[in-house]
Amino acid sequence: MAKYKEIAKVVSQECIATGVYSMWIKTADIAKEAIAGQFISVYCNDGAKLLPRPISICEVDKEEGLLRIVYRVVGGGTKEMASYVAGDDIDILGPLGNGFMQKESKAILIGGGIGIPPMVELAKELNGKCEVSIVAGYRDELFLIDEMKKYGDLYVATEDGSCGTRGTVIDAIKEQGVTGDVIYACGPTPMLRAIKEYALANDIEAQLSLEEKMACGIGACLACVCKSKDIDEHSQVHNKRICKDGPVFLAQEVEL
Repeated sequence: MAKYKEIAKVVSQECIATGVYSMWIKTADIAKEAIAGQFISVYCNDGAKLLPRPISICEVDKEEGLLRIVYRVVGGGTKEMASYVAGDDIDILGPLGNGFMQKESKAILIGGGIGIPPMVELAKELNGKCEVSIVAGYRDELFLIDEMKKYGDLYVATEDGSCGTRGTVIDAIKEQGVTGDVIYACGPTPMLRAIKEYALANDIEAQLSLEEKMACGIGACLACVCKSKDIDEHSQVHNKRICKDGPVFLAQEVEL
């Protein structure tokens, strides 16, 4: 799949939760190619920040050439992004990585924290093809609830019990009796590790989108490797590049 580096335009931006921002971007080419599970690299205007910020794609509008990203402010780069307003230029590269391997089987989509946004586009793409259940895990403050409800049955878990099941996404699955033939998940490593164990114990296929700090975003620098079951035929090591070989992997392919 082709990737493009372009100066896109910010269409809109809003804060949807504490420190969490939603931005729609008008692109020339990237939106036409993007699929659920991929990401873009966003370059900063500040010359002191050389490395781009990898941001998951939340929604795609191919007809209008629009991408939506939802991100959390965690450092200088994302702080700069949060200052952008409609009409501003934004330097991006994408679409990057491999998306989810979609199947027309009863699906459980699981997102945790800032791993929730990719589930919106995935649910949209699966809508009408199979039965979709979405399990979203939050610390406390909710976001993207209305978007997810459009495309599947939504179940919520919160750490403080303020909404839905008190506890983890696995607690919510068990409490609500959520079932499926394939799991698609994105979120922090401890959550993905628990999902992998649950999937293996219940003989369910699981596709995991790994979160990792990245540098080049195209697989050249080897800054974002994870341990794999198989030996790479070129490097002869048990490593896979999350940006290039992933970010989506079958659960049995990777060590967490």
